Amino acid sequence: SAKQRIGIDDLLEMVLLTAEVEELKADANRRAIGTVIESELDKGRGPVATLLVQKGTLHVGDSILVGSTYGRIRAMFDDKGKKIKSAGPSIPVEILGLSEVPHAGDKFNEVKDEKTARGMAEARKIKEKSLQQSTMRVSLEDLYSQVKEGKIQELPIIIKADVQGSIEALRNTLEKLSTDEIKVRVIHGGVGAVTETDISLAAASNAVVIGFNVRPDNNAQVLAEKEKVYVKTYRVIYHAVDDVKAAMIGMLSPDIKEVILGRVEIRQTYKVSAVGTIAGCYVLSGKITRNAEIRVLRDGVIIHEGKLASLKRFKDDAKEVLTGFECGLSIEKFNEIKEGDILEAFTFESVVR
Repeated sequence: SAKQRIGIDDLLEMVLLTAEVEELKADANRRAIGTVIESELDKGRGPVATLLVQKGTLHVGDSILVGSTYGRIRAMFDDKGKKIKSAGPSIPVEILGLSEVPHAGDKFNEVKDEKTARGMAEARKIKEKSLQQSTMRVSLEDLYSQVKEGKIQELPIIIKADVQGSIEALRNTLEKLSTDEIKVRVIHGGVGAVTETDISLAAASNAVVIGFNVRPDNNAQVLAEKEKVYVKTYRVIYHAVDDVKAAMIGMLSPDIKEVILGRVEIRQTYKVSAVGTIAGCYVLSGKITRNAEIRVLRDGVIIHEGKLASLKRFKDDAKEVLTGFECGLSIEKFNEIKEGDILEAFTFESVVR
């Protein structure tokens, strides 16, 4: 337990013992490589990344390539916030000097100079962009065909957060909400305030913008109102999840449910040349309404389903007739009714899921 500090000494002892027995060693006398643990856009310091050095030694002034971004290390801080000049294997450090905020999990490499790092980062960006475009094209085509067949709807989301880790946590949680009918797709995630670019992207893709521990800047707010883009900010992940769930429920097509209104017994039939067969009926239960659907049952077997052509009480048209009352009616395009037939009046209701 890290909170109660139980078993930590035993854990560290076993790690050291395993490293010694298996001779797990890293070469400190080489160019540094490692992984980004966390990243954020600090208002005063710019892009900040926490790195774990896995091999080699990292120094202030070194040029590094991190995923598709690059930079020259201006300053390094240890886990206690103290400035340091170098960090060897297994040392976590916070660095300043990158051109952009990298993604958590990105690998970093020390390169000989900043010019080389910039060239490699730009090449990676071009490659990533082409891959994204090709992936997007295929997925959009699939999505279009599925939407056309009525199989799937989509809820596109743009996430902006204070740190990269929050984006990944939100992305994973929201995308797990996807169902067979509705797909939740995070089309973009970035660190920092919600900007005009995010609003433009949301407007073009009909996406909603979720901000986590960040706010839209003034220009973005004005553009969001103009473009009618939905922007919501949160401080708790599960509040965002609850709102997305509610949005998904709103996107679900409602269930169509049959509601039985009443049962009517045919007691006498009359053939009228200009009209067809008219039935004299008695309402056994519930009610029958003028706009109801009608099901004709003979000995418990359905022989016809259709609509009423007319419904009367005595000589007057009626909107509805209740239990215990008599009425006259005719059925559209069906004249084969007989005495003793049971009519079931029903309607359909849409039920929100």
